[in-house]
Amino acid sequence: MTTASAGWQPGTSTCSGPRGSKRALELVGIVFTFFWFWPLAAAYIAWKMTGYAGLADLRRVVERGGENVRSYGFGGPGFGGNPFATGSFGGSGNAAFDDYRRSEIERLEQERRRLDDEAREFRSFVDDLKRAKDREEFDAYMARRRANGPTSV
Repeated sequence: MTTASAGWQPGTSTCSGPRGSKRALELVGIVFTFFWFWPLAAAYIAWKMTGYAGLADLRRVVERGGENVRSYGFGGPGFGGNPFATGSFGGSGNAAFDDYRRSEIERLEQERRRLDDEAREFRSFVDDLKRAKDREEFDAYMARRRANGPTSV
């Protein structure tokens, strides 16, 4: 039996021992903190994602005005940053691939803008149709009202 498969044997648990119980207690604490004070739990999760960055490290990030924030785990796809912005994923180390990726992202961005323009034009067309239908219904009502004569209250 190898050590890699030891966790899959009956009667063994990867959460046994002091480290596993600490992890379970930590998870339970996070869940309960989300119920009572969610910003604190969110800050704790962000701190864990930064690899337990010390306060001095975080202070340096703030002092630099947030440059290299992605190196601390923020600004990526899950943190409000645009995952399709050029350079938001960092370089791959291969200049040809980075150029290809950049050109594909630009092409997709142009396609997205074109589709947004088409959607805007279609909404305008539908609004014009609704206005024309409303005008037609109003004109029919006014014609019927004039044909019946003035109504007295």
